[in-house]
Amino acid sequence: MGLTSSLYTALSGLNVNQVKLDVTGNNIANVNTTAFKASTVSFQSQFSQTFSFGSRPSDNAGGSNPTQIGLGAVEGPIQRNMSPGSFETTGSTTDLAIEGSGWFVVQRSDGSRAYTRDGAFVMNGDNYLISGDGNYLMGFQVDSNFSVIPGSVGKLQVPIGEMRVAGATSNAVFSGNLNSDGNTATTGAILESQVLTDSSTSAAITSASLLSNVEDSGGDNLYAVGDTLTLRTDKGGRNLPESEFYVTATTTVDDLTNWLQDTLGIDTTAGLTPPPGVVVNAGKIVVTGNIGSANDLDIQSGDLLSSDGTAAPLTFTKTATADGESIYTSAIFFDSLGSKLTAGISLVLESKSGMGKTWRWFSESPDDTDASAAIGTGTLTFGNGGRLVASSGGQVVINREDTGAQTPLAIEYDFSSVTSLAADTSSLTMATQDGFPVGTLSEFAIGLDGTVVGTFSNGLSKTLGQIALATFANDSGLVAESDNLFSEGPNSGIAFIQAPTTGGAGKIASGALELSNVDISREFINLIVASTGFSAASRVINSSNQLLTELLQTVR
Repeated sequence: MGLTSSLYTALSGLNVNQVKLDVTGNNIANVNTTAFKASTVSFQSQFSQTFSFGSRPSDNAGGSNPTQIGLGAVEGPIQRNMSPGSFETTGSTTDLAIEGSGWFVVQRSDGSRAYTRDGAFVMNGDNYLISGDGNYLMGFQVDSNFSVIPGSVGKLQVPIGEMRVAGATSNAVFSGNLNSDGNTATTGAILESQVLTDSSTSAAITSASLLSNVEDSGGDNLYAVGDTLTLRTDKGGRNLPESEFYVTATTTVDDLTNWLQDTLGIDTTAGLTPPPGVVVNAGKIVVTGNIGSANDLDIQSGDLLSSDGTAAPLTFTKTATADGESIYTSAIFFDSLGSKLTAGISLVLESKSGMGKTWRWFSESPDDTDASAAIGTGTLTFGNGGRLVASSGGQVVINREDTGAQTPLAIEYDFSSVTSLAADTSSLTMATQDGFPVGTLSEFAIGLDGTVVGTFSNGLSKTLGQIALATFANDSGLVAESDNLFSEGPNSGIAFIQAPTTGGAGKIASGALELSNVDISREFINLIVASTGFSAASRVINSSNQLLTELLQTVR
């Protein structure tokens, strides 16, 4: 073995310490790089020159150890430290950090996917979340009902100022007190027309009589084909929406009575006596309204007009007035398109007993697209303590045919906050309802589970998507690329895409960024160690050179 071998051995020392300097320098250069992962390099001894493998002990000798001379060092594996860095709060909603395991999934311009812990995302001109280099942040999409679709991963878009939504009313809560000392209802309003005759039979009219054949006791026809009737009246002291009725060659008295019944909002399903509705009886058109003073009807002269705007020849005489303690209130609801709907609710004291009191509620809506304005009725039973103990028919249905909105609109009435105690008067208000008019997406927030929740100008909140995280069996097996990106490596395992906080994936911290995990103090120590090792190896080369020089001089 000559002196030249020491030169090559020392050269290997220079090489490995230079690699350590490279790794340390890279770590220090990235000490402020977002979510950077520091690396460490380990050294391994190179193969040795063996002069003797040694010998076994014997009775006469104790044995000998191997005789070997090392021939230097080589760099071993360069391991990346995948431990998380500390967080820095930024206050920006689109800055994200992962607390725990997982990687953000981004899509590059060529459609390929990469993975990163760098959560410095921004919004682009199309309201997509992108990285600083323009890579799209990927997440789970939502369906038309704003529910997250498991497994459907795509670009995350938050259309601030563009998306508009509305919320249909499904629940309405009422509060108030119903006067338990009030009078029990006994009847609804009863109105009767004059006696009418069918000119085709010279007998009293029936429901099947043609309206153009109806005449009064003087033999004068009330209506002709082409006439228009207009009803402008009130109910319980409040104005009802104006309604029109057109007379054709096939229009019957039954068509007229149905129109009156629907326009007046009479609920015929209440099952009371006398039965509410509009019928023909002994040649008269008889209108029987619902019970309760809040439902009282009175069609006076001038309320029912003919085509020329004068009082219609059909007149009504009031024979009974609706009675009973009652209260009326109005409410605003919304359909699926955000259109505002109005509804009226009246509560009437129906009966009293030793067990308590029963109130009946009626509801009507002029925005119901079917013929009748009545949309529901039911009962509320209160115990001796004035608390609600039972109820029936709590749901109303508003038809929205031919409006483009979802139909029918079913609304559950909640009267659980209503009491029935002694008071001077009854009171009733709608406390809350869960519908919303049209609103525009104004801001958003990102939860710990990565859910992107948008807040609209109407107060509605909807899920817009959910950030996806990728986990790997071996994070250290990922291949580092530029721009803080990683890709799958042969030893990383495949990416398992899942929602944050599930399957071992960590939580999302919005408004924060993960810092580099480089320990600058340790890196300075590594610099000293590497430079010392490099200097020492160079001294070996220098010493070998001097010995070779001495040898050459001796030869001369």
